[in-house]
Amino acid sequence: MHKPKKIFNHTDNIRSEIMEGLVYAGMGNIHALQEYCAVYRTVTDAQTVIVSGGGSGHEPTFAGFVGEGGIDACALGEVFTSPSPDQIIEVSRAVHQGQGVLFLYGNYSGDGMNFDIAAEILAEEGIECRTVRATDDIASAPPERMSDRRGVGGLAFLYKLAGAAAQFEHYDLPALETLAQKANHNTRTIGVALSGCALPQADAFNFTLADNEIELGIGIHGEPGLCRIPLPHTDELVGMMIARLCADLPFSRGDKVCVCVNNLGALSNTELMVITRKVGMALAERGIHSHDVQVGHFCTSLEMSGFSLSLLRLDDEMQRLYDYPIHTLGWRK
Repeated sequence: MHKPKKIFNHTDNIRSEIMEGLVYAGMGNIHALQEYCAVYRTVTDAQTVIVSGGGSGHEPTFAGFVGEGGIDACALGEVFTSPSPDQIIEVSRAVHQGQGVLFLYGNYSGDGMNFDIAAEILAEEGIECRTVRATDDIASAPPERMSDRRGVGGLAFLYKLAGAAAQFEHYDLPALETLAQKANHNTRTIGVALSGCALPQADAFNFTLADNEIELGIGIHGEPGLCRIPLPHTDELVGMMIARLCADLPFSRGDKVCVCVNNLGALSNTELMVITRKVGMALAERGIHSHDVQVGHFCTSLEMSGFSLSLLRLDDEMQRLYDYPIHTLGWRK
C-alpha cells in the first residue's frame, strides 16, 4: 500500500486551521473562540441553544452545521479525538441565552465523559444542560442495546430538526430534548468501506482491504464492521444495506422518510448517483415514501473510500421542522 499523501501544513495546527477555514467560508456568520478552538454563530433570540463537538476529520460534521437552522456552537477536537471540557464550557458560555443548553453529539466514550464534566461545571453556574447522544449506527450494537450504538451520519438529521425547533419555533429545553430523542429513535444508518483512511501523522492506512473486498458496517474511525465480503454489484450492495436498515427500526409500507446518501470521503459523485438511484428503487419497492433526499459529504472519515445510508422516519412534527430552511456550510436547504 502506497504512503498516504496529505494537503496539510503542520499536523499540530490542523484543527485551528480548520476553524479558520470555517470562519472565512462562513462569511461573517461563524465566529471563532480562538484559544479554545471552537466556533459559534451569533444568537440574537432568547432561545435554547444547541452545542455540539467531536473530533476533526469528519467534516462537515460537526462544526460545519453551525448556522441558521442548524446548531449554535461546536467545539473542535483534534483529528478523531474528543474536544476537552474547557472547550465545551467556554463555547456554551459564549452562546447561552438564559434558556439552557442542549448538548447534541455522537455516542463515543471520550465525548460523553467530557460533555458530562462540562455539564456539571455549567450547572454550578446556573446553566442547565441536557444531553442527547446520536446512536444511529445499526452495525455497532444490536437493537436491544441501542444506547451502546455509535453516532454517525444520522446526526445531521438531529441537527436539522433540533436547530429548526430551537431557532424557528423556540422550543424550551425539555421539549427540545424530547424532540432530539425522538429524532434519534427514528434514525438509522449503515456504512460500507472500500478502503481505509490515514491519520494526518500516520505513514499507513488505519486498515486495509483486499483488492476485491469491502467491509460492511464500518465505523467512521475505521471501527470493525459486520463482515468483509467480495465487492458485489452496486444494486446488490445497496439492496443489502437498505434491507438491514429497514429491518432494524423497522421501517414499513406507508412510512415517510428522509434519505441521506453520505460520502465517507473519496467516492466520486458519479458513484453516489448510481447508489442513490438504487436507494430510491429499493424504498419504492417497500412502499416507503421519500420526503427528501440529500446526497454528498455529511459525515466523513478523512479520505476513506465508501459511503453510508441514513434513513429518518418522519411524523407530522418532524416533517414540519425538517421543512424549515437551513443555511450552514455542511447543509443548505
